[in-house]
Amino acid sequence: MVSAAPAAGGLNIVAIIPARGGSKGIPHKNIKPFAGYPLIAYSIAAAKESKYVSRILVSTDDPEIAAVARDWGAEAPFLRPAEISGDMALDLPVFQHAVRWLAENEGYRSDIVIQLRPTSPFRTPGLVDEAIRLLLDHPEADSVRGVVPSGENPFKMWRVDEKTGRMYGLIPVEGLAEPYNSPRQALPKTYWQTGHIDAIRPERTFMAGESMSGKVILPLFLDPAIKVDIDNPSDWEKYEAVLRSGKIRVVTPGAAKRALPKNVRLIVLDFDGVMTDDLVTVDENGTESVRCSRSDGLGIRLVKEAGIAVVVISSETNRVVAARCKKLGIDFVQGTLQKTEKLREYCQEKKIDSADAVYVGNDVNDIACFPVVGCALVPSDAHEKALAAADIVLTRTGGHGAVREACDRILDRGQS
Repeated sequence: MVSAAPAAGGLNIVAIIPARGGSKGIPHKNIKPFAGYPLIAYSIAAAKESKYVSRILVSTDDPEIAAVARDWGAEAPFLRPAEISGDMALDLPVFQHAVRWLAENEGYRSDIVIQLRPTSPFRTPGLVDEAIRLLLDHPEADSVRGVVPSGENPFKMWRVDEKTGRMYGLIPVEGLAEPYNSPRQALPKTYWQTGHIDAIRPERTFMAGESMSGKVILPLFLDPAIKVDIDNPSDWEKYEAVLRSGKIRVVTPGAAKRALPKNVRLIVLDFDGVMTDDLVTVDENGTESVRCSRSDGLGIRLVKEAGIAVVVISSETNRVVAARCKKLGIDFVQGTLQKTEKLREYCQEKKIDSADAVYVGNDVNDIACFPVVGCALVPSDAHEKALAAADIVLTRTGGHGAVREACDRILDRGQS
């Protein structure tokens, strides 16, 4: 049994994450890396953040998913039976099995169950505890369910009679003869359930009969910005980019992401893969050449005019590094394998607090520098490990405007 937070009021609160192995749309999606971490790790992280959750349990039929879940701090004490793990399997038998297993094998009573679906990985800090507190504050409630405003109003929807071919309004509204022709403002507000969070009293719901939610269900209103349900490859790419942009604050498996410092005094750049596209051309004499972005150069000029220092720290020893930096009028340190040490030395020499510095790198040898500065940025085509470790993932690639984007963001923040 994995130790966890103290239970609220002596209650045993278990987070259950359903994660079967037979996904068709995205094979093995529950453990596929999403912005640098297995998808399931986001749900585990949200449960671990809770002050009230006693245990975190993953219900899966797949040994590999079970192993990954354990790696990220959850329990996977059993493999789910095949008969409740198919494409058409309902939540009801899955949760009945998990709660019953804990009771029969460990004598563990589950007072409250938190359902966290891996395919809804965006959860704001404190969301799990907010759902638990709402349920505890309302003893009459059987469950709490996360909802967002519905994208389409069901009162303006239709059903078609298969025999006659005629349409009929889907849902009647008392006092309105034709809700489908009524102004939106005259219709009841409607909400869409999401997979982010459910807080459930099992003894009143799925362990007492055939209902996952019971009769008294309270809404937990979620920020529509986190409405995510990853079901196909296009969803994956879209929401991975959203997460990496740093524009929304959600619980992630890694360290908390930092914003840009309020007063940036220094920008530290790697060269290859940041100021270039990480490609090199070599002629018959062994002379190397690279391509740089003029837009990046203008961005550097603008931040310098704003009083922000810029330095390149590169592990490469190449004349092109020196030539480009001299042209831009910025300091450079090259040929060093001790980037972190050189970064600290430079800050000390220039009397700049490293917390007021930002670092733009793209590869694994840059990651050690990230914690030294106030914020770490990477181009969108950076190495996977650098993407996961960075605070902000830029939308542009190395050598194609990534540095300009970083400069613009820093200048925009300074003017806000």
